[in-house]
Amino acid sequence: MELEEKNPDPKYGESRKFDPNFKGPIHNRGCTDILCCILFILALLGYFAVGILAWSQGDPRKVIYPTDSRGQFCGQAGTPLEKKPLLFYFNILKCASPLVLLEFQCPTTQLCVESCPDRHLTLVKAKLGNKEDREYYQKFCKEGVDFAALSPPELLRDGLCPAMLMPSKPFTRRCLPALGTMKGGVVVVGNETTFDAGQGVSINASEVLEASKKSNVVVEARQVAMRIFEDYTQSWYWILLGLVIAMIVSLIFIVLLRFLAGVMVWVMIVLVILVIGYGIFHCYMEYASLKGEPGADVTIRDLGLQTDFSVYLQIRQTWLAFMIILAIVEVIIILLLIFLRKRILIAIALIKEASRAVGHVMSSLFYPLLTFALLAVVIAYWAITAVFLSTSNEQVYKVFNNSECPFSRDTCDPQVSQCPDAECLFAFYGGETVYHRYLILFQFYNVFLFFWCANFVTALGQVTLSGAFASYYWAFKKPDDIPAYPIFSSLGRALRYHAGSLAFGSLILSLVQVIRVLLEYLDHKLKGAQNKFAKFLLSCMKCCFWCLEKCIKFLNRNAYIMIAIYGKNFCTSARDAFFLLMRNIVRVAVLDKVTDFLLFLGKLLIVGIVGIFSFFFFSGRIKAVEEAAPSLNYYWVPILTVVVGSYLIAHGFFSVYAMCVDTLFLCFCEDLERNDGSSERPYFMSPELHEILSKTKRAPHEAYRMKDVQLCDMDLFNVRHKTR
Repeated sequence: MELEEKNPDPKYGESRKFDPNFKGPIHNRGCTDILCCILFILALLGYFAVGILAWSQGDPRKVIYPTDSRGQFCGQAGTPLEKKPLLFYFNILKCASPLVLLEFQCPTTQLCVESCPDRHLTLVKAKLGNKEDREYYQKFCKEGVDFAALSPPELLRDGLCPAMLMPSKPFTRRCLPALGTMKGGVVVVGNETTFDAGQGVSINASEVLEASKKSNVVVEARQVAMRIFEDYTQSWYWILLGLVIAMIVSLIFIVLLRFLAGVMVWVMIVLVILVIGYGIFHCYMEYASLKGEPGADVTIRDLGLQTDFSVYLQIRQTWLAFMIILAIVEVIIILLLIFLRKRILIAIALIKEASRAVGHVMSSLFYPLLTFALLAVVIAYWAITAVFLSTSNEQVYKVFNNSECPFSRDTCDPQVSQCPDAECLFAFYGGETVYHRYLILFQFYNVFLFFWCANFVTALGQVTLSGAFASYYWAFKKPDDIPAYPIFSSLGRALRYHAGSLAFGSLILSLVQVIRVLLEYLDHKLKGAQNKFAKFLLSCMKCCFWCLEKCIKFLNRNAYIMIAIYGKNFCTSARDAFFLLMRNIVRVAVLDKVTDFLLFLGKLLIVGIVGIFSFFFFSGRIKAVEEAAPSLNYYWVPILTVVVGSYLIAHGFFSVYAMCVDTLFLCFCEDLERNDGSSERPYFMSPELHEILSKTKRAPHEAYRMKDVQLCDMDLFNVRHKTR
């Protein structure tokens, strides 16, 4: 039996032996994973090449401005169409064709105009009418048309003028019929239910409604995007102020945590419960206030998808759903706190030690700013490249005919006539060159490199912080043995020796994330499918890869800590970290995850405080600053932006503590295995931390080590720590 205790299960590797010369992160180290480093550099060079190619071929104006039948941009400054910002359809009824859904373009002539027509007028009436009618109608004909010399049949045959005009209104820079409804649900256009199309044909307003809906398929999302953009232009400085407040609150919280860790944790727990409780109360008050209001009892399903999201806040079911969700979150948090109450006391001790470490390495609090800056560069480069790639297609013209034509829907040259009764119109942006054939691969490469670069930046931050905090832990005399600039020293080691290992770990994670993106894309494409087995299989795969991503993130994080300490390659470090965690699996569950939960509550508290304040401000419910609040289309846009931004800021500051806790935890496990607490082999942790953490149970096959721990002479700790 004694033999079994002294020889634990070798399945998870051998414990590290005592090394009198080990004093923390090894300085004499070599480069690791060089091949992956070279591969990452080549990938970055390819990424820059794709960006340059996209910037030389792309044209973001295609996203901003509507395009006429000749591929020209309506309203673009410095062009002949600068004063014609609106797009006019010759025959809006043709937009009801299924071709709109296939090619995102109406098979009718489209013209840039100064203003939309405000009256119903046919071509024949305009020709027979007074001079004012003829001049007005000519504004909606192609440029250079001799309106007076040509007869109506000639104008219509050559597609020079529309057959009729109808009252229209500008909508996302497009002239769409001014539709309305009268009592009884009768659809009207300009107060008329039917009108003459100019060729002896009478058109019903409901037909125009259907055509308008089809023509609006492509621009509906753009309408929401433009309104959101307008809201950002009106509220960006208030959003910035909210994020600054979130940063100040996070910084104050971290500083207080440094000096009052135990008190602040309990204050944080109580405040989180109170903030969520207030959210439940507010949702109930809104739910009760809508009782008896007209339309408040409409269900979300009946309401359907609305572009004006504020409509959902006018129905009771929305507030009921919010109240139920918050109540469930509140109950879960309270139950977790009840069941983890003893372990929370142990986790607080670890947070206190982390606070001491942060106090000795204060520069670590500002390192997230560098991570934010690098991530901002990565995101900006990806977004700009994606826009230029998506707008780097050429103008493609196709034959649109009204009668038999062998070239129907074929690609054509607008200068060459294909059939007598056909037009060569701009259809969409595309291309048939080698560049355009591989454009989808360039987009995929852009997404993949975005994930790889973002994960590399995150990994660099983790290695840098873990190296600095490991220097603190393994310093025998604190703070004398701590390096002068631990953050800069650790960052230098990471970039000089371990860029390849960081690239390797981030590459593995990026591959899984890209697979998840592809699964989401397939799920979006198969939403209309009726194959339930395919949906089930896809859902299972999405769940599996989500779990795999979480596991890889956890393993990578601990592998980076071992890299920072020992300077070995990624695979060796990942294996050592995994085995060390498995030899201390009970401690991992008891300490590490409970500490993560407490830090998550801190993020939740900051987000809740800033979110509630921004909600009352942007919704105009604070009377003192009601006039200062900007007028917005969707007041939830700045609120969500502030909430998400506050979480990212809080996560950035708390990630320092989280990384510190994880690093100290692994160092603590290493310390127990390396040393036995004797005068020759003393522990590097503080006596208080050792006394509390040693009470946690270890894996059964390591119970023999606890006997050594309990026999430690605490006087040796006290003597050593008095010398620090």
